[in-house]
Amino acid sequence: MTENHDYLGMDRDPNLQLKASVLVLQLKGAGYAALFCLAAVLTIWALYGIGLLLPEESRETEDPTPFSYVLPVDETPRA
Repeated sequence: MTENHDYLGMDRDPNLQLKASVLVLQLKGAGYAALFCLAAVLTIWALYGIGLLLPEESRETEDPTPFSYVLPVDETPRA
């Protein structure tokens, strides 16, 4: 014998199934977002850890592209 236990009271509120479905989809999306953020944080942390494993001499070397961020300033006289 199968008994239908209506714990959520769906017989009383016909919109409850829709609300429950929307809630489940929102929680699923929030879970995906949390996994993405956690993966990004773990990737950054892993790169930081790899950087700490490098020898000290590699951190003290000069920048291989020293002029990549320096913009020359033209000194033009103003009238």
